[in-house]
Amino acid sequence: MNPQAALQIDTFLPYMRDVSRCEQSLRELNLMWRMIEASAKMNCPVEAKAILPTMAATRAGFNRLEQELVSSLVREKVANVLEEIGTKAQYVIDIVVRNLYERTADVGFLATDRELCSFVAGLHEDRDMIRARLRAYRSKYTVYDEIMLIDVAGNVLVQIDEATPLEGTTDPLLRETLASDNYVETFRATDLRPGKHEALVYSRRMHHPETGEVVGILCLCFHFEEEMAGIFRSHRDPAQRSNMLLLDGSNRVIASADPLWIPVGATVPVNRDADPRLVVYGGREYLARTFSADGYQGYMGPPGWQGQVMIPVELGFTGLATTALKSLDVDVADGLLSHAQSFCPPLFEIMSAAETIRRVVWNGQVMTAGQNGELLKLKTILEQISETGARSNELFSQSIRDLYETVLSSSLSDSEFVSHLMVDLLDRNLYERSDDCRWWALTPELQVALAEPHKSAESVARLTEILDYINSLYTVYTRIFIYDSEGVIIASTDFKADGLDVVGTSIDSSTLEHVTMLRNDQQYYVTPFASTALYGERPTYVYHAAIRHPEHTAQMVGGIGIVFDSEPEFAAMLQGALGDKEDVSALFINRSGRIISSTDPTRPVGDVLDIAPELLTMENGSSTSRIVIHDGHYAILGCTVSHGYREFKTTDGYREDVLAVVYKSFGEERQKINNGNNVDTTLEVDINAVPGREFATFFIDGSLFAIAAEHAEEALPASAVSPVSMGGRAERIGILALQHDQEAKRFVWVFDLGHLMRGYRSEIDSSSQVIIVKRGSQSIGLLVSELHGVPEFQESQITPTPLASPTDGMLVTEVIQANAGRLLIQAINVDHLFALLNDEEIPIPHTAVSETMKIAA
Repeated sequence: MNPQAALQIDTFLPYMRDVSRCEQSLRELNLMWRMIEASAKMNCPVEAKAILPTMAATRAGFNRLEQELVSSLVREKVANVLEEIGTKAQYVIDIVVRNLYERTADVGFLATDRELCSFVAGLHEDRDMIRARLRAYRSKYTVYDEIMLIDVAGNVLVQIDEATPLEGTTDPLLRETLASDNYVETFRATDLRPGKHEALVYSRRMHHPETGEVVGILCLCFHFEEEMAGIFRSHRDPAQRSNMLLLDGSNRVIASADPLWIPVGATVPVNRDADPRLVVYGGREYLARTFSADGYQGYMGPPGWQGQVMIPVELGFTGLATTALKSLDVDVADGLLSHAQSFCPPLFEIMSAAETIRRVVWNGQVMTAGQNGELLKLKTILEQISETGARSNELFSQSIRDLYETVLSSSLSDSEFVSHLMVDLLDRNLYERSDDCRWWALTPELQVALAEPHKSAESVARLTEILDYINSLYTVYTRIFIYDSEGVIIASTDFKADGLDVVGTSIDSSTLEHVTMLRNDQQYYVTPFASTALYGERPTYVYHAAIRHPEHTAQMVGGIGIVFDSEPEFAAMLQGALGDKEDVSALFINRSGRIISSTDPTRPVGDVLDIAPELLTMENGSSTSRIVIHDGHYAILGCTVSHGYREFKTTDGYREDVLAVVYKSFGEERQKINNGNNVDTTLEVDINAVPGREFATFFIDGSLFAIAAEHAEEALPASAVSPVSMGGRAERIGILALQHDQEAKRFVWVFDLGHLMRGYRSEIDSSSQVIIVKRGSQSIGLLVSELHGVPEFQESQITPTPLASPTDGMLVTEVIQANAGRLLIQAINVDHLFALLNDEEIPIPHTAVSETMKIAA
């Protein structure tokens, strides 16, 4: 989404029922907070004085967060829709441009075919032979629905589509092509294709094979409608909530996935900047994304062409309910949610606000512990705050999960689509390679030269010249070579100038055996993806076709091999599919998990990817997505198995399954234990019990701990701790400034209680708090995982810790048996705690630190 574009929340809110319900609930809670604050001011203003500022700040923050939560929900939902339709819009134009790039090479090569040029020049009149040759070409390159040869006067000399016979043409493309030394690309109505509203034609002039005179033109007519229908059929939204379009430079629709909805010829509004705004077409509001071509191998496609996807705004935010988070392990789900700060800062503030409410209540309960009289009124206020805070926390938590659910669901769908796009790009590209090797094997000059028993230097030079010309047009190959019936390479290009001299070497016996077994010109052989000397001992595919005797076609006289430049070409496919997506990596692997190409520098070609075995056995064409742990990060995985393109890998007998894998990282894995803040730690209250001892309770990891309430001063957010690097105890993590009304600022050391208990540092997150603990004139801060409450327990519930000795210095010397003994709470002995920390004197970090900081490091 364009960060400069302002999002009109009210424009989209009516179409998001879940967000509207959330907004209403937030308003109700906001009113409740105001009522509680007013009640505290009227009923116990003196007693509530200490917490009124915090309540006011919490309420003010709630007002802001209410707006930010709604804005975040709307913004992310809109961004997700724009991202989803944007990926598809970019795919439409990119796949078209990649396909048409191959057509520009085809017409350049075929226009120099000696047999065709001789016929157009009038050197022979075997029309049937020429038509058969053009149809042989069509049988290899099935993307064409018509091929024709035309003389300089516009007379159609031969065509392969006899259903629409033509005598000639007056189309301006004839004159334009005759005057150009390059191909001409034409898309419009033309008398060359009278049955079509518009046709895409690639034409190039042809020369006399002996004099070089221009004698006519070749026209390759691309089967545009069929190709676009295939793209739309394969990649349109299955629910048909959106429409995929191909536009020209005037924003006119030239292909539509649903022409009854948006017809060809219509002019539509566009959105090239990904602005979060609505566009109107036919009296209906849409979200739209528009992409121009990025280009491929320097070819930008027909001028102005664009891919676009449009979805009605009332359908953009509907769909099946998602359960991405619900289906996850609890620890994984919590770990994902813990990344809310980097994922969406307002969400992090919302989560922090929930902890602020909990802290307000906890501090109030600590302050009123053991108090009677007017402070009982404050306890009632605190109960209201706690109840409303719980409702607020529940709403925030659910909203956060709903938003994350939206993001995860969108990422799951997008990753799966991108992996589908990746294998589609691969299959389409390699389809062309299978076409090339078979057609070039039919080149008469190659057939004649290989049929000769002895190859002269002049003959080899001519063969090399032909191969160099082909390679200059088809730049995806590092070399194109021909070999005799014994497998000895007699001519080769060195297009990438890698210095390898392969002439005189032989192809391996297995490859030669496979080529020898090819029975007709429709068959080909591809070597497995493995290192080869033909590619500098790097892995790639080499495509082979048999070259047959020009007169005795059953006799194989040699073969042609084309070495696919796999490293840059596969890398370009992966990067093209990813676009500008961040924190995303992509790979091609085979059924064994071995890497064919990768955007991840830590996973080079040839390594084996650690991936779930069931993904490696998925059926061809199937896709899936899931949440996984990848390289210590939470990640979305998308995976699709190749399914072929046209006859390639479907009916031509070739089998080489490739899987596309996409990983989108969502942050580092966090080994976070569930803090247990659930029904299991909800304390049962006996209303008939006599007064007992009050304890301040809190969590360390998932366990509940307590200290006597008289030793607890207050709790502060762990984010307020200032780290200090001065050596000393490993458990000491920094200092914390304390300042209250009419008191001078003082400082306390903060110690990691979890570290003291278990021996390693605690991870600080939005739930982490620091409890200020006092004993006499000394105070320290204790880092804890989360606050719990300030409950009261009977003496009968408190028992000494088994095996504990009054002199052994154990921190936990008592256990509280709550909920009829079903819940055990470990009580920290404050005297033992201070004794442990007073082993050595704590240095004063700077003069501003209070002289009272005399606690050992």
